[in-house]
Amino acid sequence: MDEDTNSIEAQEACATHPQRVSGLRRFFHAQQLYESVQPLFVVTFWHGLTPFFIKSDGAGNKKLKESICGYLNTLIHITVYVACYVLTLLNDFETVASYFFHSRISRFGDTMQIVSGLIGITVIYFTAILPKHLLQHSLRTMQDMDVLLRSVGVQILYSKVLRYCYFSLLVVFAVDTVYSCGNFILLKSANLEPSTPLYIVFTLQHTVISIATAMFQGIVKLLEMRLVMLNKVLKNLAHQWDNNGVVKPIPKQRSLQCLDSFSMYTIVTKDPCEIIQESMEIHHMICDAASTANKYFTYQLLTIISIAFLIIVFDAYYVLETLLGKSKRESKFKTVEFVTFFSCQMVLYLIAIISIVEGSNRAIKKSEKTGGIVHSLLNKAKSAEVKEKLQQFSMQLLHLKINFTAAGLFNIDRTLYFTISGALTTYLIILLQFTSSNMPDQQSPQEGQNTTTLMNILQNSTAGP
Repeated sequence: MDEDTNSIEAQEACATHPQRVSGLRRFFHAQQLYESVQPLFVVTFWHGLTPFFIKSDGAGNKKLKESICGYLNTLIHITVYVACYVLTLLNDFETVASYFFHSRISRFGDTMQIVSGLIGITVIYFTAILPKHLLQHSLRTMQDMDVLLRSVGVQILYSKVLRYCYFSLLVVFAVDTVYSCGNFILLKSANLEPSTPLYIVFTLQHTVISIATAMFQGIVKLLEMRLVMLNKVLKNLAHQWDNNGVVKPIPKQRSLQCLDSFSMYTIVTKDPCEIIQESMEIHHMICDAASTANKYFTYQLLTIISIAFLIIVFDAYYVLETLLGKSKRESKFKTVEFVTFFSCQMVLYLIAIISIVEGSNRAIKKSEKTGGIVHSLLNKAKSAEVKEKLQQFSMQLLHLKINFTAAGLFNIDRTLYFTISGALTTYLIILLQFTSSNMPDQQSPQEGQNTTTLMNILQNSTAGP
């Protein structure tokens, strides 16, 4: 008994007084929720997407703090962005794509991209600032949730979240820097000099969309981790039940591991009804945090996906137009340079959509696993009280589900891929047919045959099996 008590005290001491780290390692070590997401808030603060910064109190605890400088920074970013957009409009609707490709459709596409970009980025900034209380509520709920998780034997690995944030931001800045610099080097190689407002607009639009996407991924990752831990609690409870529905003892060496993210000791010593009740509370808090986060990000996600879809449509058209050689034009760029530029831009925005969809889809799939585990427990339970608790949990799972939408217009899951591909094919057919009807004399027989074959393939893919 004394050995067990000493082991428990050692475990609690390890949880409440984590090992201190020094040197470079401390930048990759986190002990609290806000400390784990600090890189995200540093970047979003300086880019004007959030008015928060993370501050330590006297006790060493991290917390969010609003700043007037944050609001001023957002206002400055919006002002500079709108001013640069207006200057590009006054400069004969200047866009980067116009240096590569110039036709009536490309001019229409440039106009659409300018208008959508101007409205879209402004919406992202305002929807990131105005409903800031929703983000605060979601993070506070997750912080309270961690207290309940510790009561059922779970210690969240905050350092893992911190490293994930570093990796996401590193990928964002590396991709944006390489892409932006590469395109402007390509323009300068052809003795073309884009204006400074165009450079700011082009760079800022990519950066804002990438950072907003990384912020959404970071919050969804926090929810996903807690769903994994909840499922692990329920699975380990199921593994401890024998045919009579009682808890089996387990070896001490497995039950007490200070550095592990999950402790088996609580599962063994606590009453099953108490564990199930706390699991229900944790699941309710996860759903509440997810719902609040979705309300905060919903218009940002709609804006990002809309801008990305519009750019992908016109970029795909430009690539097909160039490869088919349907328009006779003089240009300083070779075909490979045309295809490289528009393909890279298309892939960049396609990655943004995939990142959003896959992040939300992982969280949704983890939440769906909880129902199967609960019903597995229900089949094993023999006690009437435990069965009643599990039935309550089952009803809660039926009414509380994690779901991410873009302003309620469509769900953000893998079904979105099919929706986007179908709409993309439809619009490409319309653009290609419009081009063919307006330039019948400029096509050779072989080019016309290639265009007809391509449109037939696109139409068949739209119709489906």
